[in-house]
Amino acid sequence: MLKQILACCKVYISESRNKLALEVIEQAARRFPRAAIVNKFEDAIYNRVGYTLVSEINPMDPVSCPLRSSVFEMVGAAFQTIDLDKHCGSHPRLGVVDHICFHPLMGVSLENVSKTAGALAADVGSKLQVSTFLYGAANSEARTLASLRRELGYFKRNSGKDQWSGDLNPDILRLNPDEGPPYAVLKKGVVVIGATQWVNNYNVPVFSTNMDVVRGIAKRVSERGGGLPSVQSMALAHGKGIIEVACNLLDTSKVGGEQVQREVEKLGREVGLVVGEGYYTDLLPDQIAEKFLNPADYSANLR
Repeated sequence: MLKQILACCKVYISESRNKLALEVIEQAARRFPRAAIVNKFEDAIYNRVGYTLVSEINPMDPVSCPLRSSVFEMVGAAFQTIDLDKHCGSHPRLGVVDHICFHPLMGVSLENVSKTAGALAADVGSKLQVSTFLYGAANSEARTLASLRRELGYFKRNSGKDQWSGDLNPDILRLNPDEGPPYAVLKKGVVVIGATQWVNNYNVPVFSTNMDVVRGIAKRVSERGGGLPSVQSMALAHGKGIIEVACNLLDTSKVGGEQVQREVEKLGREVGLVVGEGYYTDLLPDQIAEKFLNPADYSANLR
């Protein structure tokens, strides 16, 4: 039996309330059945949806990976059905299609999927005429997602308290995009595309309305703030009386969700706050591979 060689792509779109738009996007992906959507995570408060797609990939020709075609169609459908100027949510974003990341999943290298990412970026920039920035292994300088986002003003709220709303300022581009026009496209924004090893997202709810205090917790949890190694975190409003410590876990061999949970609980106790049970926003890599390879068996195991 031939060994499966699989790549994974995560697509984050700045919309979750417009169900018709999401259906159009998902229909676009279905035009390429060799690339399957194996997970979908929606958050109405953040007004954001994350799709996880998997396909086989030929290491000798990663540019022709089915993920490239499927995700490109999803991006085009998102631009046709979503207007960034009308978007509002409590999660930062740089565009209608805010973030796309490719990961090696099984039997393939990071270098291989970085070529798929680069080819998709070229498609988005040239065919859709939207500014596209590359990071991680897809970028010649291997710049990180966090550093790119900081340079593009990703973390600066632009509407009211703890909200992001409306179009980007056309002057936001302080870097030259890797592909596409040198400006933020009205109603579409910009797109960030990367290739990295696996990243988990783990969010922990804190029952508080004091954003400054919870930001302090998020900072102390993160590696940048002297906390847990390979953890990036920020505090985001998540409904009435709840602020989430939203974390990227860049290396789960060092730190996983359980350690983040314990640390947030400890820091919460220090300031007298109640901390809820955290959650992953996606399946784990082995679950994703299993669901792609054996969808019927996977569904049976969940019953």
